[in-house]
Amino acid sequence: MSRKLVRPREGRMIAGVCAGLARRFNMSPFMVRLLFLLSLLLPGTQVIVYLVLWVLMPNEDRY
Repeated sequence: MSRKLVRPREGRMIAGVCAGLARRFNMSPFMVRLLFLLSLLLPGTQVIVYLVLWVLMPNEDRY
């Protein structure tokens, strides 16, 4: 199990951010995606945070 915060090549839906977070925190990727979608119902900067993580999280290939 990888403890680094990277975007995996397998299991991606869009950018791999949710799959990477799920792997890092030992959760189901489906659960992380569901939590993200539910968080969109609340006001806030969820999409911006997702985009920032997309840019900052390296691909799994680099490691």
